[in-house]
Amino acid sequence: MARVVFTGSLKRLTGGDGELELDAANVRQLMRGVGERYPALKPHIETGMVVAIDGQIYQDAWLQPVGPDSEVHLLPKLAGG
Repeated sequence: MARVVFTGSLKRLTGGDGELELDAANVRQLMRGVGERYPALKPHIETGMVVAIDGQIYQDAWLQPVGPDSEVHLLPKLAGG
């Protein structure tokens, strides 16, 4: 199962959980599982998040594969000017 790590402001929306083990073949399945486990994260998932899989950063990569031994970091999307 992939290890999902919550950082920054997302951690407060998980009730303080810093990580979760989840079985998912791709980012879409992973996000669905995270949203089911932590409903407070659903609005952030819907507006988009940054996903780092084994150190590689992706945005809007719903079909990006997630390996069974992957470490996935979830971060809020950053906006700037």
